[in-house]
Amino acid sequence: MILSAQERVRIAAAIRAAEARTSGEIVCVLARTSSDATALPVFVAAVLALALPWLLVALTTLSVHEILSIQVLAFGVLAIVLCLPGVRAALMPRAARRGVAHRVAMDQFRARGIARQKDRCGILIFVSLAERYARIVADEGIAGRVPQAAWQGAVDVLISHAREGRVADGFTTAIERCADVLATHFPATGAPRDDLPDRIYIL
Repeated sequence: MILSAQERVRIAAAIRAAEARTSGEIVCVLARTSSDATALPVFVAAVLALALPWLLVALTTLSVHEILSIQVLAFGVLAIVLCLPGVRAALMPRAARRGVAHRVAMDQFRARGIARQKDRCGILIFVSLAERYARIVADEGIAGRVPQAAWQGAVDVLISHAREGRVADGFTTAIERCADVLATHFPATGAPRDDLPDRIYIL
């Protein structure tokens, strides 16, 4: 599991504590990977498997049957390995990885109901592990008053902690930093809001 039950509870508690300081809403999403496309890994596996017999013919005295068996086995192993989320993401150009992860972040922003809040005062904290991508997406009520650069500290924390395998710590620290920004511009005006679930979604 990416996050233990205790870590999920800790993140939920951090969200509740943050929302007690602001009129805004915070939603967290963690994706193992943002890309499920396997065409490129399978293509690379096929090219390598097709090239293998020529190498075996030149360097060994194996029979045709043995070479073909090795080729089939090599294709299967390569396809499995190259389709692993981290390897699959590494095969993509950096710009493509970021583009795919950004699209998933925006999809999650809409899917989790943040944009349906009446005062448009919510944010999404999104991390995609395979792509090493993090982003804070603010609804228009916040984006109109808080520049995107204000969230960079939280984004940096998410990325650095994820690289160290401390995903839960990254989220709790980022939630606190986002709460600082939200409390400055959108302080709590009464009882804490709880329009959206205080939890982390894992894809």
